[in-house]
Amino acid sequence: MPYQIEYFHPRVLEETESWPVDVIADYARLAELLAEHGPNLRLPHSRAFGDGLFELRPRGRSGIGRAFYCFVLDRRVVVVHAFIKKTQGTPDKELKVARKRVKELQHG
Repeated sequence: MPYQIEYFHPRVLEETESWPVDVIADYARLAELLAEHGPNLRLPHSRAFGDGLFELRPRGRSGIGRAFYCFVLDRRVVVVHAFIKKTQGTPDKELKVARKRVKELQHG
């Protein structure tokens, strides 16, 4: 049974849909893998950040996207934050937004 992928807020989906076409295509491929494999999806496609936070790592010739997600009950995945990377590392600001949203989901 596949995992269901949802979005924390419509703006998160809008952000992913605004990415360059080649990055969106890779994101769609990785989302299919995530739905199929759930928490067993690992590097280079997905990376754990601890405390229930993970990132999906789509890329294309025109850029690199990141979509933070977490798992919730009933085989659901919630994408809590998404952005296009412009630096080598993950910016603290982006990580803070994702961690805050995961806490909201976990603690109501």
